[in-house]
Amino acid sequence: MKKFTQYYFLGIGGIGMSALARYFHTKGFQVAGYDKTETKLTADLQSEGLSICFNEAVDQIPARYLNVENTLVVLTPAIPQDHPQLKYFQENNFNILKRAQLLGNITRESKGICIAGTHGKTTTSTITAHLLYQSQVSCNAFLGGIANNYNTNLLLSAESNLVVIEADEYDRSFHQLSPYMAVITSADPDHLDIYGTAEAFRESFEHFTSLIRPGGALIMRKGIDVVPQLQKGVKCFSYSMDEGGDFCAENIRTVKGEIHFDFVTPTDRISDVRLGVPVRINVENSVAAMALAWLNGVTNEEIRTGISSFSGIYRRFNVVYKSDKTVYMDDYAHHPSELKASISSIRNLYPDRKITGIFQPHLYTRTRDFATDFADALSQLDELILLDIYPARELPIEGVDSNLILRDVKLKNKQLCPKENLLPLLEDRDLDILVTFGAGDIDKMVPLIKEQLKKAALK
Repeated sequence: MKKFTQYYFLGIGGIGMSALARYFHTKGFQVAGYDKTETKLTADLQSEGLSICFNEAVDQIPARYLNVENTLVVLTPAIPQDHPQLKYFQENNFNILKRAQLLGNITRESKGICIAGTHGKTTTSTITAHLLYQSQVSCNAFLGGIANNYNTNLLLSAESNLVVIEADEYDRSFHQLSPYMAVITSADPDHLDIYGTAEAFRESFEHFTSLIRPGGALIMRKGIDVVPQLQKGVKCFSYSMDEGGDFCAENIRTVKGEIHFDFVTPTDRISDVRLGVPVRINVENSVAAMALAWLNGVTNEEIRTGISSFSGIYRRFNVVYKSDKTVYMDDYAHHPSELKASISSIRNLYPDRKITGIFQPHLYTRTRDFATDFADALSQLDELILLDIYPARELPIEGVDSNLILRDVKLKNKQLCPKENLLPLLEDRDLDILVTFGAGDIDKMVPLIKEQLKKAALK
């Protein structure tokens, strides 16, 4: 890794890839890349001095990156094998690493704090990074979302050898890591297009636990169906929101719209912690993050200050617009368990109000494998608008569309809507609590929906 002076990222606009690109650019290396679409994130990278092309033709690669001796090519799984630039690099014997392999190299050169789980890992890793970064311990971090406190997905510290990393289970990427400490937030089956069975998915997490270094620790959500395969000298802790364990929350309560709780450790209690983002699901994520911070020497007072000052993550339960009539929220939830937890949290916040959800399913395989579970989760809403499936890296599967979900949703007020018809559909609708869900390109609709709501409020 040290011999390369420049890095070319295929899929540079991805949230994980962009953090790595920023990291090497900050370290003084030449960095460029390709992405399929222009987004706010790619625009931010360009403004920081990174060169990005949006055309897959080989002649779009800047000439300096055609030097096989000096250039390392970094690949995201979203790039297809027949991509012209990838084929060029392969045929000309460039060194090519997957994103996870590059992260693995970084964890072997530092103390990696790796957060894994089907859901909860982005929030937990971002809270962990914030707790460490604002303390005397400090850290580096590669995050799976844009932290609102810092407006970035990359944190750097010259003083700390700790690096917080979101451990992605897709394509068994997290098997490339060498964690010093790890958290498993959940292991609900997902990515069955890769794993085939729920059993294989679970075994993947068990293998991940075997990678934790001696002297390190595993912190696992109580009740997860994973049997740790730990090396000698690795400590194991349990955690939960309010079900006990080595780390947990007690005395959870709402005070003037804010959530307070007591944080319990194996030897200590931090009383009356105030949650900066007052969403009940974040209590559990915070407990895992606080456990990591506590084990790494963050003081009780620093933990208390850090949790209260954490201001969330872009597209993780964000309040986009609020008026006397309507509250509009946006959330990245794209797995049935995430949807269920998110809708439940919204219901806790607004128990007597009508919740309208707009959901864009992500991937044909995920829709096929979990259609019934999606329907169960979405049935918690009062009203559902279901968009077409966002394909991401996949080709269509015959017989798989959003109707697979809609037909089992137990709501009277439910309908399918093409994305291009969404704004006209919402224009004259009586909206109380409105939420957009999904991991596809639904985020592009968020500012348009917000603007329409603002104009409606002026009428």
